Amino acid sequence: MSARDRGAGTVLVVAVVAVALVLLSGVALLVGAERGRATAQSAADLAALAAAARLAHPGGGAGSACAVAREVATRNGVRLTGCRTRPDGVVDVTTTRSAGVVGTASASARAGPADARPPPVSAGG
Repeated sequence: MSARDRGAGTVLVVAVVAVALVLLSGVALLVGAERGRATAQSAADLAALAAAARLAHPGGGAGSACAVAREVATRNGVRLTGCRTRPDGVVDVTTTRSAGVVGTASASARAGPADARPPPVSAGG
């Protein structure tokens, strides 16, 4: 080992640690984004189920169903951004939640009676 090689190992260790920190930061951002998406999806599922149950209840109208969906979404830490009821008793909801520095996570869910038919898919759309 010559005198000019002295300290080369330290530089290499510092570079490896720096790369590891950058990778860990990236993983942390991805985990935060996935957590936001999962929370938004869970809340959308619960809000859609609650709204569909309210809609199926005697006297439950579209307004009260969406009000229930909004309450459920709020209690789960998300914002209800869309609520639509269909005549066949199906409710479609959309929720959003902050996903930290990566932006906003959104999710949608549909719930209703088992015998409800899915909406038609447009061809070439």
